Amino acid sequence: MSLPTITAVPGVEVGHHTDAAAATGVTVITFPEPNRGVVDVRGGAPGTRETDVLGDAIKPVTVNALTFAGGSAFGLAAASGVVEEIEREGRGAPTPAGPVPIVPAAIVFDLMTGDVPGRPGSGDGAAAYVNRSAAPVPMGRVGAGAGTTVGAWRGPEAIRFAGIGSAAVRVGDATVGALVVLNAAGDVFSLEGESLTGGAPDSIAPPIGSVPGDNTTLVCVATDAGIDDRNELRRMAIRAHDAIGACIRPTHTRYDGDSAFVVSFGSMEANVDAIQQATFVVVGRAIERAVVVAGSGS
Repeated sequence: MSLPTITAVPGVEVGHHTDAAAATGVTVITFPEPNRGVVDVRGGAPGTRETDVLGDAIKPVTVNALTFAGGSAFGLAAASGVVEEIEREGRGAPTPAGPVPIVPAAIVFDLMTGDVPGRPGSGDGAAAYVNRSAAPVPMGRVGAGAGTTVGAWRGPEAIRFAGIGSAAVRVGDATVGALVVLNAAGDVFSLEGESLTGGAPDSIAPPIGSVPGDNTTLVCVATDAGIDDRNELRRMAIRAHDAIGACIRPTHTRYDGDSAFVVSFGSMEANVDAIQQATFVVVGRAIERAVVVAGSGS
């Protein structure tokens, strides 16, 4: 797979902070401003922060950064460090008391993966923010994907490491990119249906290895297409979840926290239907990469 990563979308930057011993970490994504963001949460056990500001009835606000972290609910503290760094830069939603940074966040459960306990905090979030760049995104067992796994539903012997995956494609003059933190109980398949983790596509195995809260896939989709209609952005988030459903079996269970964020900016002309289909493709390819790169040890 020779696709570029989400940083191929002009202006998007990604930073990781990895605690290898604890097998956890933080991944921060930033975007050109102003921008428009939405989120679609479909798992039954999400862990999130500031997602309400992206809701249907809320006045649109610019997303200053998006934070993905390990550490389960403890890891939501990582977003505080990102907020503090952005505040130092004088950025955020304008208020009479000064700018208030908007940093939505979501977490995955990885508390039992590392050799030592690890819970990302504000310092880890700040480090990931400072580390961000427009270079191709390091994938595999880094950042928020440092301790993530897949395949647990078939029992402990089926578990394998996953991690971060990312991909991007051009659609006319626009670019659509995705970054995925893969931490699923189910098995992973390519968009073409090839099993990447050993499971059968029609398996109905009981969830032997799943534990409430430990099975979550987080997605960020970014595009420089000029899409102002938030309903069209929500359709992109739906297509992101379609890719999750196609590539991870089972998913969206009562144990999952599956969440898809979409952020658009810029003014590149592109066919909206093509952009939405590109979302399906890049999310699927990012899921594939998360498993393939983690398995290669890269």
